[in-house]
Amino acid sequence: MIPSENPTQAPAEIRAESIAAPLPIPAAVPRRRSLVILGIIGIVAAALVVLMVVTYVVAGLGVLAFTIAGVLALVPLVIVFLGVRWIDRWEPEPRAALVFAFLWGAGVAVAVALLVGAEIDSVLASIGGSAGEFFGAVIEAPIVEESAKGFGILMLFWFARKHFDGPVDGLVYAATIAGGFAFTENILYFGQALTESGSLRGLGELFFIRGLLSPFAHVMFTACTGLLLGLAARRTGALGGIGFFLIGLIPAIFLHALWNGSLYFVNNFYGYYAIVQFPLFALAVGLVVFLRRREAATTRARLGEYAAAGWFNPAEVDVLATGPGRRAALTWARQHGVGAAMQQYIRDATRLAFARERMLSGRDRIGVQADERELLDSVLRSRLALQGRR
Repeated sequence: MIPSENPTQAPAEIRAESIAAPLPIPAAVPRRRSLVILGIIGIVAAALVVLMVVTYVVAGLGVLAFTIAGVLALVPLVIVFLGVRWIDRWEPEPRAALVFAFLWGAGVAVAVALLVGAEIDSVLASIGGSAGEFFGAVIEAPIVEESAKGFGILMLFWFARKHFDGPVDGLVYAATIAGGFAFTENILYFGQALTESGSLRGLGELFFIRGLLSPFAHVMFTACTGLLLGLAARRTGALGGIGFFLIGLIPAIFLHALWNGSLYFVNNFYGYYAIVQFPLFALAVGLVVFLRRREAATTRARLGEYAAAGWFNPAEVDVLATGPGRRAALTWARQHGVGAAMQQYIRDATRLAFARERMLSGRDRIGVQADERELLDSVLRSRLALQGRR
């Protein structure tokens, strides 16, 4: 079924009273339980892999070194998660999807890298010398690690498609997976430095480089794959996503190899960081700002269509489609004790806009109309809760 150019007209009483009066609440559309069950299975399976990885790391480092390294690794993890929260503020992704993404990065991707790396290392040991070490760091690690992390994004692209609307979503999932991977990897590196030196002094520069200077290194690599899969979400189906996934791996692997290879070709690492890595990071931040503005423009355009059909007051669209408007609405709601209802209202209205975007692009035709109905119902319920305190 090809969606119409305009949303279905709102019922007469909703068009007439819009936001000013209590509105009838239609029966809610039941959720698709199969996807919920699939998500639970995925989270449990990933959590079990994380548990196995933790057991392996503790056995190799010891409890004390693992604990100290884990505490230090929390610092860059918090920095990354604050960045993810900033990227994801406009249309937050479901917590279950983010939990799966983190567990995939911290457990599954690390397990793949360790298993594959062990097999390759046994071959490289026969080569010996600096050639084998160079191959492992600059060729093997980028290919294996980026493939393992990127496949987690592809899994979300396949099984959480209704929550995968575009490049920003791809970046959020990529950053969460990469943050989890870097967290476990940092524990390994910090723990090894601690056990080899026998004191915290040997950790100093390593923590500064990995924990403070480059907490977003893995995020920048994997973001390339997430960005391409985000573009695929607006252009193709499940099978087509594989092609975008493979294309996204190319810059991800290249940037990862560039980072690891710098240790072999650059005498002044900090100068290299200032000349190459920092500008790349600044470019990435600029791209995120641009994409977030595109999200706001999409929200305004799609909610404008619903306003024309009578579901929203046109003045509401100006509030819901701008950062200052949302902040003002939340401030008012908190002052009147309905902050949670306003948060839900903004969240559902934004998701409604992106559901409409999926309809117009011809994606997810089977389930998107049910999602639209469910979101419209939720918007009306939140509006009723807000009106009850006016």
